[in-house]
Amino acid sequence: MYVPKNFAMLDEETAAALANVDLAHLVTHDADGYLVTPIPLLYRTATNTLVGHVSRANPHWRRTGPSVAIFAGPQAYISPSFYATKAETGKVVPTWNYEVLTVHGVLTAHDDPDWVRTLVTELTDRHEQGRDAPWGIDDAPAAFTAAQIRAIVGIELSIDQVEGKKKMSQNQPERNRTGVIEGLRRSDRSSDQYVAERVADLNISD
Repeated sequence: MYVPKNFAMLDEETAAALANVDLAHLVTHDADGYLVTPIPLLYRTATNTLVGHVSRANPHWRRTGPSVAIFAGPQAYISPSFYATKAETGKVVPTWNYEVLTVHGVLTAHDDPDWVRTLVTELTDRHEQGRDAPWGIDDAPAAFTAAQIRAIVGIELSIDQVEGKKKMSQNQPERNRTGVIEGLRRSDRSSDQYVAERVADLNISD
């Protein structure tokens, strides 16, 4: 991934992002070409791996090897009309603000019901935490759960490299960043509102 220096996430930022990953686009390339699967993944600190599962019918678990998991963060279109410098010089163009995390590694499969059950339990507990009545894997009938587990295969990405890119108007003077924040806050889109806060959180001295 091309990451200009001023858009590179700090190590602590990539570590925090990795600890809170959710849906990824998992990409694997082999002699048959590219295979892409949207998949929720979980980071295991002890093994420095990303883990998840796919349907047994999905060929991705059979096509292992070098892979990359792409996690898209907040994003928003940035209009030139947001910039104070539009009125000053007119030398402005549209752009996009976004955050993205790419995780490179080697993909392996786990066609093992015990491994998969442990993973499903971990994923469920992670995403059900904080709910008033969290659902647990043991809430479903045992035979039903066993059949569902047999229908999926675990996958694990052993991490070699993590890259984080945060493009949140760092390359703009303060008056333009202020305009971006104000412009996005006028939007009805929740994603625009979130990006406005991300830009506002930047601590940059011009």
